Amino acid sequence: MKVFVTGVGGQLGFDVMNRLKAKGHEPIGSDILDSSEFSNYVKLDITDEIAVKSVICDITPDVVIHCAAWTAVDAAEDEENTEKVFKINAKGSENIAKACKELDCKMVYISTDYVFDGQGETPWDPDCKDYAPLSVYGKSKLEGEKAVSSILDKYFIVRIAWVFGLNGKNFIKTMLNVGAKYDTVRVVCDQIGTPTYTLDLARLLVDMVETEKYGYYHATNEGGYISWYDFACEIFRQAGYNTKVVPVTTEEYGISKAARPFNSRLDKSKLVKNGFEPLPDWQDALSRYLKEIEQSGTN
Repeated sequence: MKVFVTGVGGQLGFDVMNRLKAKGHEPIGSDILDSSEFSNYVKLDITDEIAVKSVICDITPDVVIHCAAWTAVDAAEDEENTEKVFKINAKGSENIAKACKELDCKMVYISTDYVFDGQGETPWDPDCKDYAPLSVYGKSKLEGEKAVSSILDKYFIVRIAWVFGLNGKNFIKTMLNVGAKYDTVRVVCDQIGTPTYTLDLARLLVDMVETEKYGYYHATNEGGYISWYDFACEIFRQAGYNTKVVPVTTEEYGISKAARPFNSRLDKSKLVKNGFEPLPDWQDALSRYLKEIEQSGTN
């Protein structure tokens, strides 16, 4: 199976490429940069509709796994960035969906818990349409969802949260760096969700595209819902740090420009109902990730 992957310079795209190769598929990667460590690579600006159509139609993939996105949540709130955020996350995704429509190929769109308002304590169902994103990032990703679902029939819209992987910045790397410098750190305790290890998610996405079980899905690691405070405590415990973690509310923390969801609980039961293997527990994922970054020296 020939698979075109966008955003291979990021955490998820990087792991998706490697997973596809390991499964014997033919992955072709893309990103906006000139070079990549992958041999099958095409430079592509997804906001350029003509270029997107030309590249994808020339490659003629069976599937496009769309990982490219603007993910700097706070920077998206800056007025000078808003147009660019929507151009990448909404218009860029629409461009890819149009090319997929022309080829009649499958598409995976990676979305986020930020498309919901993050209120309450009930886990969000993947087919829930009670959208009320609080941030520019969330609004732009929702527009991307709508573009994909309105243009295509053969789509997987997969919402994830609290992402960590080898090839990029994330909460775990931040905690390890901060914990090595300071005896005490303050971490938010009233935002609840579950982490997502890109290595595990990549396996699931490849499993998905090998089927025709299209629709909306939620995919994070298993192991129950936690707060960022809980996550930080477990990071330091597994890493062997003695750093003290002080729980604070979002209001007390008071740094973020963008509104964060308090409730990022995502209901993942649809995965099992449709025959997909859930992601491992987040504690196990964290353990494997710490070994991965230690071996790679990327911390």
